[in-house]
Amino acid sequence: MIRFLFNDELVCLDDCSPDTTVLEYLRTIAEQRGTKEGCASGDCGACTVVIAEAIDGQLRYCNVNSCITFLGGLHGKQLLTVEHLQQSGALHPVQQAMVDLHGSQCGFCTPGFIMSMFALYKNTHSPSRAEVERGLAGNLCRCTGYRPIIDAALSLAGKSGQDQFSDSEQATLERLTTLVSETPTGQLTYRGRHFFVPTSSDELASLLLTYPDAKLVAGGTDLALSVTQQLQQPNVLIYTGRVAELLTITDSDAALTIGAGVSYSEAEPLLHQHFPAFAELLDRLGSLQVRNQGTLGGNVANASPIGDTPPVLLALNAVLHVRTGDQRQSIGIDDFFLGYRHTALPESGFIERIEIPKQPDQQLSVFKVSKRLDDDISAVCAALALVIEEGHVRAARLGFGGMAATPARALKAEQALIGQPFTEAGIVAAQQALAQDFQPIDDVRATGTYRLMVAQNLLLRAVYEQGADKEQAMEVVQYA
Repeated sequence: MIRFLFNDELVCLDDCSPDTTVLEYLRTIAEQRGTKEGCASGDCGACTVVIAEAIDGQLRYCNVNSCITFLGGLHGKQLLTVEHLQQSGALHPVQQAMVDLHGSQCGFCTPGFIMSMFALYKNTHSPSRAEVERGLAGNLCRCTGYRPIIDAALSLAGKSGQDQFSDSEQATLERLTTLVSETPTGQLTYRGRHFFVPTSSDELASLLLTYPDAKLVAGGTDLALSVTQQLQQPNVLIYTGRVAELLTITDSDAALTIGAGVSYSEAEPLLHQHFPAFAELLDRLGSLQVRNQGTLGGNVANASPIGDTPPVLLALNAVLHVRTGDQRQSIGIDDFFLGYRHTALPESGFIERIEIPKQPDQQLSVFKVSKRLDDDISAVCAALALVIEEGHVRAARLGFGGMAATPARALKAEQALIGQPFTEAGIVAAQQALAQDFQPIDDVRATGTYRLMVAQNLLLRAVYEQGADKEQAMEVVQYA
């Protein structure tokens, strides 16, 4: 059985298909149809809802895409939709702002915008325009235009405070705490198919030994597409979002260690502190809705050749800590990706945490080239971790995505860089060596020729940026 709060109503479910999405539940089971279905792939934001969870004695509100969120992941949480914002017939402040500033026309996208604005209202007292744009970047509007919508969000600055959710916050906290303590683990079973919600690494390891073909649901932002787009029906899904050991972050002098179940949004503050270029990449990884659920561990285990974080982890020489049953091992990121969507992860194994070494003398540059700035897939992603002494490259690790069947290092280009001055002339050999490292293919995102040219240009961009020549660096971006 899974148990969650639907606004203030307790919902208990046990006989339900494990691949049921929150959107499907809302529209076909709960018959609450204010939440819309647009793309069914987490791109348009029409289906945005807010999930509240008890974290360290307070409620944390996250906007997510309900079309790619599995229902079982709601266990122990509160689900809020646009229907819940009105109180005694009066509009919530975010709804009233949209009315007053004419932020809705056809209205199809409006519920999603309202819920993203509501999360912003609850989490940020006086959002700046940049914070508003970031908070709404995962919501698309095709008729109203974004100016009145942004104006509506900006009009709420300094006004966030008491609403019915603030008034009932303590009671909701107590109810969610009781739910989790009474039913720590959850499960859905339907016609021999299962959705499990373990709470410890031991439970997760045991389940994977029993069901070695199970699919792990971390954020599910990619896995759910196999259900909504390809109509697959996984027999066993195991949710990692409540496994305590996978939700920790350890910050030591030697390394930043991130649990495989930690979301991008949760990891971002410490990444900003220690690896700012990595954190800046996350701003372009999906939308806020995706980053609130997607995980570093899931992105690595997914092993997509166009995943955004593996190139950075390759450049930073990360180590993956893996568990299979009672056995634990460490796998260097260089040895993890074996082929297209094929990794060194053992059968019944899972990533517990990702260790990122700290090297104070290392300079990290990360670049993502895609057709859109936000919420788009990379054509090329490049990460350059360099140690430069007296203007010369002493050490180099270059990680690339979109250039091969797996995320990969450019080993020949690295060797061509070492010992050379980090200048336009000094990188020419490395640029040429990239053609030996990679023979990228043509696909819908880019041609192989374009990808190789972009990768070579990104080395030049790194030279300009490290030399603080921002104008030249931007010219390289425009050329790419």
